[in-house]
Parts: sequence; C-alpha cells; structure tokens
Amino acid sequence: MGNTTGGRNARNKGRYWAAFLILALLVLVFLILSICIGTVNIPLSEIPRILGKNGGDDTYTDIVMGIRFPRAAAAGILGGGLALSGYLLQTFFHNPIAGPFVLGVSSGAKLAVGAVMIFGMKLWGHVPFGAVMTAAFVGAMLCASFVMIVSRKIHSMAMLLVVGMMIGNVCSAATDFFVTFAKESDIANLTSWSMGSFSAVSWGNLRICLAVIAVCLLLCLLLAKPIGAYQFGEHYAASMGVNVRRFRAALIGLSCLLAACVTALVGPISFVGIAVPYMTKKLLGTAKPMAVLPGCFLLGGVFCMACDWIARTAFSPTELAISTVTAFFGAPVVIVMALKRGGGHR
Repeated sequence: MGNTTGGRNARNKGRYWAAFLILALLVLVFLILSICIGTVNIPLSEIPRILGKNGGDDTYTDIVMGIRFPRAAAAGILGGGLALSGYLLQTFFHNPIAGPFVLGVSSGAKLAVGAVMIFGMKLWGHVPFGAVMTAAFVGAMLCASFVMIVSRKIHSMAMLLVVGMMIGNVCSAATDFFVTFAKESDIANLTSWSMGSFSAVSWGNLRICLAVIAVCLLLCLLLAKPIGAYQFGEHYAASMGVNVRRFRAALIGLSCLLAACVTALVGPISFVGIAVPYMTKKLLGTAKPMAVLPGCFLLGGVFCMACDWIARTAFSPTELAISTVTAFFGAPVVIVMALKRGGGHR
C-alpha cells in the first residue's frame, strides 16, 4: 500500500514539474514573439545585442525596451496576478465561476480609478500611480464587501453572480458618466484604459505592480495548507486549527489587492480570473493549492501574453482591446465549465 501511494505521489510530482516546465517555456516563446513581431519586425539576432551592454540598433532598442518588453512583461505578471485573484475568490465562495470580473470587484476598482484619474487630473494635473492603486484597492474592497454582505442573505450562487454582474454594470455606467467630465486630451487614454490595454505600461509602474504581486504570491503560498483545509468546508478548516474569520479576510484582501493592481495599471480584463484556475486544475490533474497556485500564476501569464500578442498583431496596425481577445478564448472555457458543473447536479 505504501509503495503504491509513494509511486502515485512521484507520478503526480513528475506531472506537476512537467507542466511547470512547459508553461515556463511558453512564457519564453510568447515573450520572444511579443518582442520580435509587430508593425516593425525585429530580427531575433538583434535581441541579444539589445539586451546586452553594447546595445543594438537605436530604433530597435527604443521599440523593444521602451514599448514591447515592458508590455510583454506586464501581460505575464499581471495575467498571473489576475488568475490568482480569481482562484482566491473561487476558494472563498466555493464556486469555480466566481471571479473578480464577474463579481464586480474589477469594476469597483475601475470606478475608483476612473474617478481619481479624472478629478485628480483636473485639480492637480498629475496623479501618482500609488494613489491610483490605492483607489483601485478601496473600490475593489467596497464591491467585494457588498457582495459578501449579500451572500449572507442570498444562498444561491447563481443569484449572487447576477448581483455581482449588476454591480459591475452600475460601476461601469458610473465610470462612463465620469469620463464625460474629462478633458478631451484625456478621453482617448481613459477610454482605452477602461476597455483594458497593456499599451501604456511603463517600467516604473510595472516595478510597483511586480513588488505587490510577488508579495501576494508569497502570502498565497504560505496560505496553501489553510486553503486546502478550507476547500473541505469551514467546519473542517476550523477543526484543523484555521482561524476561519481571519483566513476569509485574508482571501478577500489578497484577491482585491491583486485585482486592484491589474486594474490600476491596465484596466479591467475579463474571463482570466475564471477560466485560468479551471484550466490549471485540468492541466495538473489536482486541486492541491501548493500545485495550483504557481500553476495559476504561470498559466495566467501565458494566457494574457498570448491574448495581448493576438490583440496587437491580428489586425495590425489596428489594436484590439485585450478583453475582446480574453473573452473570445475564455468564454468557451467558462461555458464548458458551467455545463459540466450543471451536469454534476443531475
């Protein structure tokens, strides 16, 4: 019996590491594609020179280091953070269809950021990114808190999702209302941001987001065992010594911080937080948090990097909104997930 269990564990670990290796290679592949392919194609042979001390062609260097590299890096880092946010919300609500976009968390962050950017620009002419991220976190927490209050009165997850979508619609309408008060010179950027876009990412803002997401990922890994216990129910988690109230607060706080970080920099992005955790569990063949958490981060990065590359190059020089592409690939995954979940209750 012990040998059988040990052999199964060894096979599972082998599968996990193989999946992580494949995902890491895909990150590298899409990073190279994102850097090299676009309106101006850059030879692969130029990349080592550009990244080296001597530098390459000045035009190529400006394109890669000023535009494409930070954009691709942002898609990988923020995509991973958004997938983690979705996984934490799904754990909190015990439902795989929960996510920051569906439950209105991203829309709350979008509303707060839109208000701060519009009125801050009017009053001071410039809004620090730290203030934008703080506003996004406050907006996300307010919407998440409202959903949590409603969840105590509504025990149907389907109705809770409807409430979340209504919150999202209200917040989006309010954001559009605020946009009417923006200066004409800012409307184009605000409209692009509100639809989701990695085009305006800078190294400075990306470093702040990287630091926040790295800390959140570390905290998530430290919470892996409590998450595993919580998956069996609150009573089981409590019997294993988990302080359920603090644990639930940590889940919501981390999820909102991750969603706020993404929304503040690139705007709301749909379906990543729902589809990626589901695909990760299928890829790894397990729901164990210690495997799913890093898997979610890597697959979320691959998913967003691929979608951003398609958004940028499919109809070049016209660029698609990132949510258009993530919805195109993510929505079918959610439909399949919903059908399988519905089939399981028959």
